Amino acid sequence: MYGCYKVLPSKCMSNIESEKVVSVSSRGQATIPKEFREELGIETPGRVKFVRTETGDIVVRPIHSVTDLRGVLAGKTDDQGRSATERLRAERTADTASEAELRRRYADEADV
Repeated sequence: MYGCYKVLPSKCMSNIESEKVVSVSSRGQATIPKEFREELGIETPGRVKFVRTETGDIVVRPIHSVTDLRGVLAGKTDDQGRSATERLRAERTADTASEAELRRRYADEADV
């Protein structure tokens, strides 16, 4: 699967785990140390996702392709309470209706 870096309290760190302290900017940005980026295959510029495990650990995983984003919106809804799938279906229905209307309009103009 993926290499990952768990963010753990220092008392949980073993002697074989590597630990680095980084600063967090006022915008909430932190730099992932080069050795971790290289180990995880994180390219710059690039994207990562943070995952909270069942045990409460925070894991950083690199995103190499769109399929790595699968599930990132699970359980999330928009301001109307629709899931990403429901919203996409509604947009597709609207697009289909709009396309059908355009076809009717241009067909009517061709008949005139």
